[in-house]
Amino acid sequence: MNFFNHKTLLLVLALLSATACRKDFLDLQPIGTKLETNFYKTDKEVFEGVVAVYDVLQWGGTNGWTMKLGLLNTASDDCHAGGSDASDQPAWVAWDKFTLDPNLGPQRGLWNKNYAGIYRANLILEKMDAGTIEGMTADKKARYAAEVKFLRAYFYFDLVRFFGNVPLIVKTLGADEIYKQSQSTPSVIYAQIEKDLKEAIATSQLPETVPTDELGRITKGAAKALLGKVLLFQNDNAKMGEAASQLESVITSNIYRLETNFGNIFKPNNKFGVESVFEIVHSNNQRGGWENFTNFTEGNYNVQYFGMRDFVGSEYASGWSFCPVSEDLANFMKNDPRFAHTIVDGKALKAAGATYSAGFQNTDYFIKKYAPLAEFKATTGESALNWGYNIKEIRLADVLLMAAEAFARSGNETKAKQYLNQVRSRVGLAARTSSGATLLDDIATERRLELATEGVRFSDLIRTNKAVSVLGGQGFKAGKHEFLPIPQQEIDISQGAMKQNPGY
Repeated sequence: MNFFNHKTLLLVLALLSATACRKDFLDLQPIGTKLETNFYKTDKEVFEGVVAVYDVLQWGGTNGWTMKLGLLNTASDDCHAGGSDASDQPAWVAWDKFTLDPNLGPQRGLWNKNYAGIYRANLILEKMDAGTIEGMTADKKARYAAEVKFLRAYFYFDLVRFFGNVPLIVKTLGADEIYKQSQSTPSVIYAQIEKDLKEAIATSQLPETVPTDELGRITKGAAKALLGKVLLFQNDNAKMGEAASQLESVITSNIYRLETNFGNIFKPNNKFGVESVFEIVHSNNQRGGWENFTNFTEGNYNVQYFGMRDFVGSEYASGWSFCPVSEDLANFMKNDPRFAHTIVDGKALKAAGATYSAGFQNTDYFIKKYAPLAEFKATTGESALNWGYNIKEIRLADVLLMAAEAFARSGNETKAKQYLNQVRSRVGLAARTSSGATLLDDIATERRLELATEGVRFSDLIRTNKAVSVLGGQGFKAGKHEFLPIPQQEIDISQGAMKQNPGY
């Protein structure tokens, strides 16, 4: 689905994911095939629409294997593309080696996924404002709207970082508007993202915490953390004070705390742990097979991708050997206490008697944080598609390090060092005492060590203008590879309204 086609969507499409959502608060039954125009008349129906917006977060099979976590690791210097050989997933290899073109790369899936989420968000916001909803209180309506605005902001934040100039669509489109959509500049997109998040934060009905049966729903802390991240990632020093304020309000809320043991953060059975600020939900409840691979299982496909190919041994299940960890990252982390919880040392496993096949770009190092552990392998359905690992999208350590950077860039180095050293102290490392440019370098180094293989490295390199120096050897070219190409299908269908990104 591209965004030009969304005027024709029936509710059955908008709720395909809702009928599959049987996890935590996303526990719904099939709805049927009522037209969208006859739906959203009751609170229950509106809530199902809200769930349908949430569900897009977990999509990993949009126009191919397009899991954001794995792809961002591939684009960075943390990992290579991997797989069985260079022809296994050409789109992944193209981003790894920066040989992208308008028809080759992951861009179509990432574009379609995020615009699908935006369409669903726009639709449900309009339906809530269209008239009286049976059984819906003012408080429920306010909370639903805040959640959906957060999600729309999240989808646009991905789009603006992936593509730069993208169409800004904040309502469902009529037939006469479809081919009139043009791209907005990043500054315009960021302004809309900030607006949505600030409105969500200002909504008193958006809770600070949620009960166990609502885990996965957006909280005020998640909205503040995302807003702080959005402000920081614009790389505008004038916004650093505001970013610091938003991020510090999350830190001082006393709702979140660092896990005492770093190794516990990514245990699959530690969902919504004390460090988790925003988590994307996955489960093995769907028991799906290849017949419904395209977004309609609830599993985390990254886990299968990251495992060792044809693995035989204890602890791990076999995977497909994508995203092998680079020797550069392994050497960078080898003396860090987080190494053992971040990277699987394949050579050490072989020395202990395990075996696996060497995939494309094999380094004998693999991602540990989302590794396929045998004890969590699904026993029904296609196990490769049903890994129930949540993605830790924003956790407190990330918030602390973003706050450290924002404070350093806004002139408060005391606060910056306080938050930087809080992260270091957790793993037994000595405090940093640096200042000026060296302090910013120390924060950047800590982000790489703490958040390695969590999909943040590539964006960090782009926003701090370090991508050429770090990724130039992989083929990265300034003025081109900061963004993916606009999918050629969108250029073609827009009849000239859409313009390709520079260099493509």
